[in-house]
Amino acid sequence: MDPDVDENSTAFVAERFARFARDEAPGRSEVYRGWAQRVASDEALAAVLARVPAAHRQPPLVFAVTRMLAATVTGPEEWAAFVLRNADAVVTECSARSLQTNEPLRCAALLPALSRIDGPIALLELGASGGLCLYPDRYAYRYRSEGRLVAEVGESAVLLDAEVRGGALPELALPQIVWRAGIDLQPLDARRPADRAWLEGLVWPEERERSTRIAAALDVVAEDPPLLVAGDAADVALVRAVAAQAPRGATLVVTTPGVLPYLPRARRDALIAALREPGGWRDAVRWITLDQPALHGAWTPPIDPQAWPGGFALALDGRVLAAADPLGAWIAPVS
Repeated sequence: MDPDVDENSTAFVAERFARFARDEAPGRSEVYRGWAQRVASDEALAAVLARVPAAHRQPPLVFAVTRMLAATVTGPEEWAAFVLRNADAVVTECSARSLQTNEPLRCAALLPALSRIDGPIALLELGASGGLCLYPDRYAYRYRSEGRLVAEVGESAVLLDAEVRGGALPELALPQIVWRAGIDLQPLDARRPADRAWLEGLVWPEERERSTRIAAALDVVAEDPPLLVAGDAADVALVRAVAAQAPRGATLVVTTPGVLPYLPRARRDALIAALREPGGWRDAVRWITLDQPALHGAWTPPIDPQAWPGGFALALDGRVLAAADPLGAWIAPVS
């Protein structure tokens, strides 16, 4: 794409949706692939979506909004007609929303780090969405290597299956969590039907197993809601103020899985520096993150992104523990 092309032009929109149809949807959603191809080939559709700010125009977000507005999961022609009939509502809702995909399977990647921390734990997640990743102690885990069960932990209606690649997992145990809280620009409440519907609607149509998992996790959260605070996860003062509400005697663990790419570089660096510094907190703080290897330099030892085996890097206090799928489907411990 020509870098000089206006991001609010129909040509820019068409190219973005064509790229999604070509590179992102295949193997995951034929429905979304067809819808994206329709946008890429229809100037009228592209013109509607060009009215949405670029930061709120990701294809999965657009598609989830249309489904929330009652578009049925049908062929591209029917979907295109729905968008054109409801153009103003689509633009308004897309402009007000953001991708808040909340995948509890990510806890399967986080558990090896949490297992290294003695409880009791006060867990604070930045970018928590609906808080589904604040309940690693309430889920069950199965880890398999080449089809063979290598670790099994917990009992729950929420069963998280993950593949182990390469090295051996550390000894795993459910964390002892006595307090859980999250910060998000637009936190979602699992008890509210509208918020629940939005989280479930962000699941792609063919992902039935994932849909079942998220619905079960929402039930867990609704039974014992966490403290969710509306605010900027990059605001160090806010993070410290929320952390100060944790009970004395519990180890504060701050998690930042997948949220750091969405923070401006300077504020991201300031947040990482605060999490790695001993001062400024009421009590000691541990930091667990799951990030793209090239995103920042807070890794011990330093990561060479060119030599990285794939996926994100899982780290505890900056120490790299494993490569992992961004959403927790697999984990590859590193020595």
